Amino acid sequence: MSQQITPDDAAGQADLDEQEALRADLYRLLARLVREPADADLIDWLAELEVSGEDPVTQALASLSQAAAEADREALERAHFRHLVGVIQGEITPYASWYRNGELMDQALVDLRHDLRRLGFERSASSHDPEDHLAALFEVMAMLIDEGSNEGARFFMTHLAPWAQRCLDDLARVDTAFYARTGELGDAFIARERARLEAEAERSPVRILEP
Repeated sequence: MSQQITPDDAAGQADLDEQEALRADLYRLLARLVREPADADLIDWLAELEVSGEDPVTQALASLSQAAAEADREALERAHFRHLVGVIQGEITPYASWYRNGELMDQALVDLRHDLRRLGFERSASSHDPEDHLAALFEVMAMLIDEGSNEGARFFMTHLAPWAQRCLDDLARVDTAFYARTGELGDAFIARERARLEAEAERSPVRILEP
């Protein structure tokens, strides 16, 4: 039995593939910005982005691009440490356990590790962060999208939806424009992802509920 693919079908699939690739790229970009200071290449790339559109994610990306163009690169490295790392901890503590349980290395991390094992993911030997770091969760989402996995909605609703926007809202209030704009981009993107995945869940015969 053969299936004929019409030009409209092919165009629709290409659009879908492009949208999925853009989703994965945004997860990876946010992971990179949260995990470590932006280097010169990344700052230059962001500053030179040509962004147009009226949706909140596009507008937030344009604002981040403007902040990158105006950024002092050396100051950004210090700002990343102050906001997201700190000597003991930064102004923002980007871990699921902290936002969900009020302590580091708590139940949210235990539950996440169980799901990561089930999905076949394990922490890189070079990483010193617990797996519930916001950047790590973004990276997992990017990989699930790349793989075309149907586990993305469940993973998002279980491990990101309950806390990620609160963390990104906190980041959006820091006094460094570049990182505040990063928080705004993340907040807008996660809000869009949540709406998208909740809509998918409504159409699914299996309901995905936020814990």
